[in-house]
Amino acid sequence: MNTAYKLHGIHRHYEWGGKSFIPQLMHVDNTIGKPFAEYWMGAHPSAPAMVETADGPMALDQLIAENTIQFLGAKTADRFGSLPYLFKILDVEKMLSIQVHPSKENAEKGFKKEQIAGLPIDAPHRNYKDQNHKPEVMVALSDFWLLHGFMPAIALKERLTSLAPLQNLLPIFGMDDYAGLYSHFMRLDQAAADAILKPLLALAVEEVAAGKVDKAHPHWWANRYYGGVLPASNIDKGILSIYILNIVNVPKYQGVFQGAGLLHAYLEGQNIELMANSDNVLRGGLTPKHIDIEELLQHIHFEPTYPSILKGDHMASNELQFPCPVPDFGLTKIQLTQGESYTNETHSFEQFLVMQGAANINGIDLKPGELAGVKAGTSFQIQQSGSETAVLFKSFVP
Repeated sequence: MNTAYKLHGIHRHYEWGGKSFIPQLMHVDNTIGKPFAEYWMGAHPSAPAMVETADGPMALDQLIAENTIQFLGAKTADRFGSLPYLFKILDVEKMLSIQVHPSKENAEKGFKKEQIAGLPIDAPHRNYKDQNHKPEVMVALSDFWLLHGFMPAIALKERLTSLAPLQNLLPIFGMDDYAGLYSHFMRLDQAAADAILKPLLALAVEEVAAGKVDKAHPHWWANRYYGGVLPASNIDKGILSIYILNIVNVPKYQGVFQGAGLLHAYLEGQNIELMANSDNVLRGGLTPKHIDIEELLQHIHFEPTYPSILKGDHMASNELQFPCPVPDFGLTKIQLTQGESYTNETHSFEQFLVMQGAANINGIDLKPGELAGVKAGTSFQIQQSGSETAVLFKSFVP
């Protein structure tokens, strides 16, 4: 049996995806302008990567199920039983929904409850698709923008004070009452929410048109969500989140970690994303998908967030590790200049994705957008090839 394999991920065509970044990266024809939102490179049963084997293409989840210890290693196999992470490339052209992910314990409880209730696993109003948590780390592949946790109290009070349509929410926030503020607004009937959001959006449309704000201001994103057109009514309550969450800009090849309970949303850009192998999302707006406000409120951490941009910690002269405080996954960036090589050993099933230049891993040639998987307990060598510096991302189990 081989020790290293070339893998082919699965494209996901969600409507918020861009039309050029992923097709250009992978030399896929997209003259019809189809959205290429995500590229999944894992063993999730709904879209497992395909593996080149001597017997032909094989789904990664099946290959691991049939050779669990050989692929994952005894430690990972014993703890998780399957590949515990899902590796992705994302191209965010339209902002994603305001969302939060449950903890492992709450995911198990929620899944069990919906199973007992007889909800089909693919029901559009189902909250829990599996029993796993979904912490995630992302590393930007471009200038990347996202919403990331509640603003610190002083900044949030200044925001509510500075915008007349939001001033009536100040007494509700009171003594830094994040739960009170968010719960109050999300439970408002639509007419009461519109009474706050319509004049707020009118301000946003006006200030963007006048060139008074940029992407660091919530008006920019509120205006963009509605395409510069002021809706008459039934305004998405997720608009408020744009004004009370941190707007974070992540430079290329830097990252951010997002754990359970953190309210967040991707706004724009391309990134690498690595997460626990789950599809559990509880949504709070900016989406036509199912929103369960009462369920959502049970899982949010109502506390301020002070964004921490991950620049990576040096493991070796050519490898940076992005801190991930979970047992499910780890992520590193490997950079090799012309003629340089890197040798190490795997301790779990590790995936190597080339994003720039070209490289050879244990005899497998890889170009940008291509990846290889290496079994646990295997010595590997990455050899840079060509004239351009090679940049790879490695996913692994700590």
